[in-house]
Amino acid sequence: MLPELLQGVDTGGLLVIQDSASYSGRHLLQSFINAALNRYIKKCIVTVGYLFKTNKLIYIYTYLPSPCCEFREEAVHVLGFEVSEEELKDGLRGSPVQRLHFHNAYTDPLGWTDHPAFTVHQFCLGELTRLVKQTSHSKPATLVIDSLSWILRHVSTPDVCRTLQQLRKGGAVRSIIGLLHADMHQRGTVGSVCHSATSVITVEPAMRGDEAVAKITKRSKSGKVIQDEEIFRIKDDLTVVVQSKSSKGAKKADSEEQETDPTANLTFNLRLSDTEREAKQKLALPFVFSKEKKTALLHSGPGSGRIHYEPDANDDYDQEDPDDDLDV
Repeated sequence: MLPELLQGVDTGGLLVIQDSASYSGRHLLQSFINAALNRYIKKCIVTVGYLFKTNKLIYIYTYLPSPCCEFREEAVHVLGFEVSEEELKDGLRGSPVQRLHFHNAYTDPLGWTDHPAFTVHQFCLGELTRLVKQTSHSKPATLVIDSLSWILRHVSTPDVCRTLQQLRKGGAVRSIIGLLHADMHQRGTVGSVCHSATSVITVEPAMRGDEAVAKITKRSKSGKVIQDEEIFRIKDDLTVVVQSKSSKGAKKADSEEQETDPTANLTFNLRLSDTEREAKQKLALPFVFSKEKKTALLHSGPGSGRIHYEPDANDDYDQEDPDDDLDV
């Protein structure tokens, strides 16, 4: 699933890379930036043909070969709070950084100087839309937030989640990718941000030093939730290589062995043997009628008695007051 996410987050999607002090997710974030910079959104020409022998229309999709005019290049906007522009671009050597737009929130994130480039208090729909549109024009843009933890330290969690949702639905950006340091916040804050995301990647260290474990949760538009675990490695050129799938079955078996049996030290037996279970299944309950018994009760056979009543002439039955003959 990790290579699928690297190929492109769905339109209107929010991907959160969740890391901790034990393993940094910055290298994986750089891999997503590198993949977005080297990605083109293809346009194609549809040619309509007609087959006279079968009397059917055929559609031929031809992808245009020239990326200069008909391929749409994807712009990447980075809100940099934790690393400088030079450090970020130094790690993206070989990538087309001319489509990378770095918004400097590293030098003055709180606006202490007279003319700050970008501050944490500008994290709102209007300011972010203006930043994206003044540089990307009509190009589809991916917004990378490095990191969400810096913003959550100075902006309330509801405001951050609201802005992320507005950006997803506003159309100014195609997708959003954010880095979140989970061990810096309370569990409720992390849960609120991850609940707003369409995909969450939690990275943890693996057994080998150059490998890591990615726990992925992806929510589709239909509401289906897909979870997966993969062991991956990041090469020098920032390409991600998935080594293997993490074995969930072995972990579940180990956890079941470690769980204690609550019925182990009781003075009475709560389990049934095979003979007792078979006798229980054959037992007929008193108020559960079989099919034959229901038929015998509902349909009277020959020789059964019946009561026939013929009204007498003295019977004065008042339908409005059926208890008229009672002395009450």
